[in-house]
Amino acid sequence: MAKVITMGEIMLRLSTPNNEKFIQADEFDVCYGGGEANVAVSLANYGHDAEFVTAVPDNEIGECAVAALRKYGVETKHIARCGERLGIYFLESGSSMRPSKVVYDRAHSSISTATAADFDFDAIFKGADWFHFTGITPAVSDAAAALTEEALKAAKKNGVKVSVDLNFRKKLWSSEKAQKVMKNLMQYVDVCIGNEEDAELVLGYKPGNTDVTQGDLELAGYKSIFEQMVADYNFEYCVSSLRVSHSASDNGWSACIYSRDKKEFYHSKEYSIHPIVDRVGGGDSFAGGVICGLLDGKDFKAALEYGVAASALKHTIPGDFNLVSRKEVETLAGGDASGRVQR
Repeated sequence: MAKVITMGEIMLRLSTPNNEKFIQADEFDVCYGGGEANVAVSLANYGHDAEFVTAVPDNEIGECAVAALRKYGVETKHIARCGERLGIYFLESGSSMRPSKVVYDRAHSSISTATAADFDFDAIFKGADWFHFTGITPAVSDAAAALTEEALKAAKKNGVKVSVDLNFRKKLWSSEKAQKVMKNLMQYVDVCIGNEEDAELVLGYKPGNTDVTQGDLELAGYKSIFEQMVADYNFEYCVSSLRVSHSASDNGWSACIYSRDKKEFYHSKEYSIHPIVDRVGGGDSFAGGVICGLLDGKDFKAALEYGVAASALKHTIPGDFNLVSRKEVETLAGGDASGRVQR
C-alpha cells in the first residue's frame, strides 16, 4: 500500500442534534474533522499508510483531536504541539429546502500561526508516494499559506505526487486573495480537484452553462475548463464532483475527469442520494476515493467511479469522516445500491 501525507487543520465540530436550528439547541454533538484530515481517514480505512500533519495546542482538547485520528489508523507522529487553540466550527444541519449553515471560530488557531520551523518536512516526506492539500489551509492565514508552499516544495523535492482540492471558502477569504495565493501553488500540483465554483473563484476560469441550484449540468463546460487548466498548469488529471442540489435532503451526485495524457473526458454514473444524513465531508470523501483509486493502479475512469461511490456512501454517515470499507465502496461501484440488510 502507498504512503500518503495530508496537511491542514483539524477542528472541533459542534453540530445541532436532530436538525435543530442554532437558536433551538441546548446541546451540541461533538466530533472532529477538517478537509485534509477527512481524506487521511478515508485512505487509512482503505488500507493505505495515511499520515496527517497539522498543529494542535498542547492541551487536552488538542489531544482529543489527535486521538480521533488515531482511532481510525491515521499516523500522527509529526503533528506539532504549538499555538493557542484548536479551531472550532458550528454546524446547523439543514433539511429539505432549509440549507445547512456553518459558523467558524478558528481565528488564531494553532495551524494559523505554525511555521515550517515546527515541522521536519524531509522526514515527513521520506518514502511518501502522495501529498494532498486543499485551498482551505492557505485561506486560514498568510502564515498557513506560506507553510503550505514550504510543504509543497519539500514534497516535490522528495519526488512525491501532489493533489489539491481547491475548496473555496468565502467565509475565509476573497476570490481575489484566493487567486493570488492559489495560482502560485498550482505549479506543484499533479492532480487538481474542484467544482465549477472553485475553478472560477480560485483560478479564474469562467464556468459553462451550469446551475446546480436549478438541477442543470452542462458537461461541455467542464471539459472546456479542464482543457484550459491542463494547458495552463500541465495537470495530469482535472477532476470535479457534480452535485445537483434539489434540496438539502435530496442531491444528485456524480463526477467528471479529464486525462492530460489520454486527452479524454469522462462522466461517471450518477447516484440519487435521498435522504442525506450528513453532506459535510462529502467532497473530501470523493477526493479520498479518487486518490485511492489512482494509487491502486486503477485507470482514471475506474478511479473516478470509486471516488463517486465512496462519497455517495459518505452522505449516509453522520460526522466528518467517511467510515466505509473498501468492500462497501466496491459493492456500490459494482452496481449494488439496494441497501438491503446484510445477514
